[in-house]
Amino acid sequence: MKKILSSLAAAALLATSLSAFAHDLKVDDFQVTGTVSAMDDNSITVMKGKERFMIARDKDSKMTGEIKVGSKVTVHYKMYAVSAEAKAEKASSKKK
Repeated sequence: MKKILSSLAAAALLATSLSAFAHDLKVDDFQVTGTVSAMDDNSITVMKGKERFMIARDKDSKMTGEIKVGSKVTVHYKMYAVSAEAKAEKASSKKK
């Protein structure tokens, strides 16, 4: 009985640690350097040339230095899908 319980505990520990490790592998890190064009409590918008990057942030986002509109910054961020939905293909309307 003790062998079974210890085996189950080891399997649960292994599964938990592997899922946490796999989660870290799935999310790539990105960065953008540019000028802050807007900023509030929930986001920071960075202009890199003509491209605009609006990046979400929260209370846990580490902000170093005095960051304000007009400042040059480098923002490190991650992207991941929240949801995905397949759309049905349209039926062919050609007559034979």
